[in-house]
Amino acid sequence: MVWDELVRAVGLDHSTGRAYLLGATLVLALTVVGSAILRFLCMVHGFWVNTKRLRCFQGPPPRNWLMGHLGLICSSEEGLTMVNGIVERYVHCCLTWFGPIYPIVRLFHPDYIKCVLLASAPVALKDELFYGFLRPWLGEKFIPAKGWRWTRSKELATAQFTHSTAQLHTAQFTHSTAQLHTAQHSLHTAQRSLHTAQHSLHTAQYSLHTAQLTHSTVQLTHSTAYTHTAQLTHSTQHSTQRSTPHSLHAAHSIARRPAYAQYAAGGLHTARGSHAAHTQHSTPFARGGSWEAGHGADGAFSLQDEEGNGLTDEEIQSEADTFMFEGHDTTASAISWALYNLARHPEYQEKCREEIAQLLKENGSEDLEWDHLSQMPFTTMCIKESLRLHPAVTTVARSCTEDIRLPDGRIIPKGNICLISIYGTHHNPTVWPEPEVFNPARWSPTHSPSEPSVEFSPCSTSLRNCIGQNFAMAELKVAVALTLHRFRLKLEPTAVVRRKPELILRTERGIWLQLEPLGARASAEREPEPSVE
Repeated sequence: MVWDELVRAVGLDHSTGRAYLLGATLVLALTVVGSAILRFLCMVHGFWVNTKRLRCFQGPPPRNWLMGHLGLICSSEEGLTMVNGIVERYVHCCLTWFGPIYPIVRLFHPDYIKCVLLASAPVALKDELFYGFLRPWLGEKFIPAKGWRWTRSKELATAQFTHSTAQLHTAQFTHSTAQLHTAQHSLHTAQRSLHTAQHSLHTAQYSLHTAQLTHSTVQLTHSTAYTHTAQLTHSTQHSTQRSTPHSLHAAHSIARRPAYAQYAAGGLHTARGSHAAHTQHSTPFARGGSWEAGHGADGAFSLQDEEGNGLTDEEIQSEADTFMFEGHDTTASAISWALYNLARHPEYQEKCREEIAQLLKENGSEDLEWDHLSQMPFTTMCIKESLRLHPAVTTVARSCTEDIRLPDGRIIPKGNICLISIYGTHHNPTVWPEPEVFNPARWSPTHSPSEPSVEFSPCSTSLRNCIGQNFAMAELKVAVALTLHRFRLKLEPTAVVRRKPELILRTERGIWLQLEPLGARASAEREPEPSVE
């Protein structure tokens, strides 16, 4: 009926109207198909031009034309061994393929990494292919964010992570470490070896207390929902990144494994969101004050930008997620690897213990304070060497929005992904002689650089480095120093440690250590009350 009335209105008969309709439909269809073909041809031409420009980069032979290098560099001990071989052969950089259409330039020499990391933020953005998978977990905050979102987030949060912040929480670090040692001392009587996963619960308590999301003693239980769900999220997110079909956003939305990752991320939001909501409505500092008055979650509630706009509830959730990821998972990994490396080298362990014992004796206390952290140079050297040998984060990715010229004249074309291999740089024999050797002397004042450099970047380097690195280093020093002061560490002879690089450098079966309590130290048996202002 509508069609008949329309035909009469324009003065056409039915046959002529149908002809016009058919012609218009055909023109529209040809336009759509032609546009799609043109876009496809432009993509093919752009891919051909980009591939031609990348021919100056060498790389290991791929598995085949379809898979590229997927599956060759695995998240396993063998994969890291292969990275060592690639670094030794290509020295500066190489080209690998993520499937048939995604070229990735891997950089593992400081002179080349500087060209990308020290570029302005708009030139080297965080890559969506690698970091987009974190958005359901961490939201639009520091790690996956880019552009103005990242700039605003960093400006708002930088003031929360200063030397004074770490100083304020040193007492809490000491208190939480004492609780961990009490639990370990009790477990020591029941079993011979202890799993370093206890430190994951330990740093979870650090972060929860610091964020004022809870005051429960999570580390004294055998497990917690948060730590297990966090490990699940790491595994699913990392395996998703390495699967070709999941690099397509449509497949990522409907495929079973990313849905599993979203389930895990939802579990983290539930675990932290309930605490954050309770804190937001119950704390006297909510939506007001400063870090000194209300820190952690309270600080997030009171943050304001230059225009006086605060954070939304979603942004506060993202702030808590990012803080827990950066403050819990990475630090737990760093503590575990530091204790493992010192257990492997008892001579360095004993030297650290003597330094710490002398420091505490001079100050007449069994607890560490902020001023003590700068008075243990050799322990700090051992911690830095452990971070070099086993960096908590092994890689970061950047997407080039402009051509980037490298020191040898080669150019990384815009639009390509650069994978900054922190692990590869830390194990590059042209940068670190005998890179597989644990040698704290590298960090003596006569050898180590006075300023942060790309050669050693466990917290990354550039505008997007970790803003909480001073906070994390203070936490790391307290945990390692007091553990060495109260226990002697030995490796479990029957346990084999195999590294497993996911979002965080982990192990396949964990790190098992033998802890021998040192005398009847009162500090190992009591739980001092924190003097947090």
